[in-house]
Amino acid sequence: MAAAPGLDAYFARIGFDGAAAPTLATLERLHALHPAAIPFENLSPFIGEEVALDPESLQAKLVAGGRGGWCFEQNLLFAHMLRAVGFNLTMLAARVRWNAPPEELRPRSHMLLQVHLPGGDRIADVGFGGLVLTAPLELRPGIEQETPNETFRLRESPAGMYGLDANVAGEWMALYAFDLQEQLVPDYEVSNWYLANHPRSQFLSGVIAARSEPGLRHALRSGRYAIHRRGEATEARELRSVADYREVLSGPIGIRLPDSPELDRRLARLLPEARA
Repeated sequence: MAAAPGLDAYFARIGFDGAAAPTLATLERLHALHPAAIPFENLSPFIGEEVALDPESLQAKLVAGGRGGWCFEQNLLFAHMLRAVGFNLTMLAARVRWNAPPEELRPRSHMLLQVHLPGGDRIADVGFGGLVLTAPLELRPGIEQETPNETFRLRESPAGMYGLDANVAGEWMALYAFDLQEQLVPDYEVSNWYLANHPRSQFLSGVIAARSEPGLRHALRSGRYAIHRRGEATEARELRSVADYREVLSGPIGIRLPDSPELDRRLARLLPEARA
């Protein structure tokens, strides 16, 4: 198969080698490598940069630029690359339930993928921050599904909705709810713009970043940097200087930091003394 534009660069970015075919084995390999190489991060809206979703911008930022991104960037890039390999897929949208009261109705502000395979469809999602999937899941409600990190399960409601839960430290936590209605890029553009520009968006007021590999997760949120190893106690510490933020973001989380004077200025506002 001739490589599509950008596919070779993407493979180099995530460390994929060998033959690529639209099979479950290839999907599993790509799904493990992508979140280990391309971190979740919100630095663009945090420092006032545009978050563009066209294929050229995604390649320039997440592949050539050494940056990460949030769900729309991550899963749109993944969708383009999967299609270039030959996969057939449907783009979906979800309502985030993580840390939400059961009665609270949230918008469809998350993107995920339904990958169609001869042995049964899989849910793929390389863009859910600190609890991102590191393996595709069978689209089968009611069973527990092991991944290299947490155990997950899908629930199906009578209304045709699916709920995704993760077992975190022995407790089932709701991540998001979705149905199988196809979404198009203009549908994501609306939520993408809202999250990048609305004054109450959490992505404007602080830094959220994460990188996950099999059995290990790095997560930064609200000035707290945590290392989660499966089956072990979490290691965590508070970041107390701009240098601390830069070291964590560029080191274990693996972001090539943007060359912008706004980054240090805005990071300084997050420090304990500035908040006080």
